[in-house]
Amino acid sequence: MNHQRIDAIDALRGVAMLWMTLFHFGFDLQALGLWQQNFYQDPFWTTQRTLIVSLFLTCAGMGQAAALAQQQSWARFWRRWLQIAGGAALVSVGSWWMFPRSWIYFGVLHAMLLLLPLARWAATWSTTRLLLLGGLAIASKWIAAYALSNWSGAEFIAFFNAPGPNLLGWITRKPLTEDYVPLFPWLGAVLWGVVAYRLLPWTRWSATPAGLARLGRYSLSYYLLHQPVLIAALTALLWLRQQGA
Repeated sequence: MNHQRIDAIDALRGVAMLWMTLFHFGFDLQALGLWQQNFYQDPFWTTQRTLIVSLFLTCAGMGQAAALAQQQSWARFWRRWLQIAGGAALVSVGSWWMFPRSWIYFGVLHAMLLLLPLARWAATWSTTRLLLLGGLAIASKWIAAYALSNWSGAEFIAFFNAPGPNLLGWITRKPLTEDYVPLFPWLGAVLWGVVAYRLLPWTRWSATPAGLARLGRYSLSYYLLHQPVLIAALTALLWLRQQGA
């Protein structure tokens, strides 16, 4: 079976990658003490992070819908899944080395290990069902937080906030980690990505920027390499500045 890339979806993923790079550039400046910003609480930065992750996962849903439409085999799917699993392990190890108290145990790549099989399975459902379940998945984050805070005992709240159950996302406080992408609400972005693939004429968009489309085809490699490159470059510049002082 000839599996063809869809340039418009790749380009949209490329936009997310460039946006992520700018976000991480600012984060690294802050981490190195070169820029005073609060990336953990300032709505300007937290909103951007939410939008970037949403775009990535929506593209993931569109990609699974496209793969199913092109009759991609499960063997091909699981090969890619293993690559993502390896990338997730590298992210965990690298973040533990840099942030041992707040290392990433369930970030974007870790979430995809659960979300991509769910998206492929759900891609056979009706559009109406996907819209409703996607909306419910997103809303469940706030429904659960309200229920836990108002109707549950302390032991129930502690259970859902604990490592393991907190991967669901039904929490009352964010865990201490540099990146946290739980199953809910992010399953909703993936399901709505499947819907977006069905409803929008992606294959007819001929004016797609070639550079962005090319970048979007190498999202995993780029995701794994961009932060080490940024940190190394900024560290070298900081060292050179100190030498010249």
